[in-house]
Amino acid sequence: MKCPHCSVAIHKGFQAHAPIAQPDLRLPDGSLSHQGQWNIQHQQCPECGKTIILINRTSTIPNGRIAQFMAFPQGHTRPVPAEVPDPYRQDYIEACKVLDDSAKASAALSRRNLQAVLRDKAGTKSKDLFDQIEEVVNSGKVPSHIAEDLHAVRNIGNFAAHTIKSTTTGAIVDVEVGEAEWNLDVLDLLFDFYFVQPAVSAKRKAELNKKLKDAGKPELP
Repeated sequence: MKCPHCSVAIHKGFQAHAPIAQPDLRLPDGSLSHQGQWNIQHQQCPECGKTIILINRTSTIPNGRIAQFMAFPQGHTRPVPAEVPDPYRQDYIEACKVLDDSAKASAALSRRNLQAVLRDKAGTKSKDLFDQIEEVVNSGKVPSHIAEDLHAVRNIGNFAAHTIKSTTTGAIVDVEVGEAEWNLDVLDLLFDFYFVQPAVSAKRKAELNKKLKDAGKPELP
């Protein structure tokens, strides 16, 4: 997992506190509402030293559902480079905010963002994310490490088993373990490649042209 404070990858080492069991409630219609058992876990990030607190709810029903919520901090905080404009920036921020509450919603936002970046910056023509990634990977226009990570997006997303993921932008569908966070990691790479590095290069060129101009020499085109 990544620390929700500093975004550095860390190992899960949560310390569990004594569970709190709640009795089942009898509803007006005579049915039982299973309250389950709650416990709190906490961990201190070894990188930034900040505390992460999780709340877990375990159902009293055999093979019942286990829910986990991040109590602190509320929502992931992943930095977005200043060079990244809207709407890519806003979709990324929203995908980070809902990551802990709903991996499905986060993945839907990040998939839509991936489609937009690949369409607007890579010039893909396909309508489906699966086919867009295929275009970019085969084009050779991105570094190999980005091409490999884009290819992994398809594998983790398991588009073959869930066609809706590649055909319906922003669809709220089931996600594989780690898929939502991986999508954000790949967006980080694309933001750096398409927005940050060109801006850094343009700044260096402008600084060099100023020196050349001051020296009475021809500027770079």
